[in-house]
Amino acid sequence: MITDKEILVLFYSQHGATRQMAGLIARGIEQVSGARARLRTVPKVSTVCESSEPTIPDQGAPYVELRDLEECAALALGSPTRFGNMAAPVKYFIDSTSGLWMKHALAGKPAAVFTSTGSMHGGQESTLLSMMLPLLHHGMIIVGLPYSEPDLASTRSGGTPYGASHVAGLTSDATITEEEKKLCIALGKRLAETALKLAA
Repeated sequence: MITDKEILVLFYSQHGATRQMAGLIARGIEQVSGARARLRTVPKVSTVCESSEPTIPDQGAPYVELRDLEECAALALGSPTRFGNMAAPVKYFIDSTSGLWMKHALAGKPAAVFTSTGSMHGGQESTLLSMMLPLLHHGMIIVGLPYSEPDLASTRSGGTPYGASHVAGLTSDATITEEEKKLCIALGKRLAETALKLAA
């Protein structure tokens, strides 16, 4: 029996925009025959040592475990922008993956990145690049968005060749535009197609 290749969509979202993008990327993944999305998130990082998140989130995607990375054929990693960089909860989790690095568990797997920012020039591209760095150290193959995607050349909102992006506004109330939606779906589809080709 042939089983679908699972693609891990791992994200952190504080106000909901990155979570919505993750859902759109998952939709793109599941448009590819033979691929299935596995949605996971990371808990918040607290400055209070006694503070902790519940073992299982109250709602939404479950928390990620290292085995999710090992078991999946590819990774889509998403984070809101924090001063031009990935958010601390994403970095905190990535920093825990050295055991996977030691055994080359992610080497050769494709990966894509996505982000949401408060403003148009609020660090989308630097955040996407910052997320790529540890993935490259893991030996992953980075998948971006080519300009053959017509919405990439015409967007007046989010969208970069480095990965999908969204401009949420300073109060995080801007809805995801049609171009941003299409680019999220296209990124998920491209990642899944790449994963299946590499697996073959």
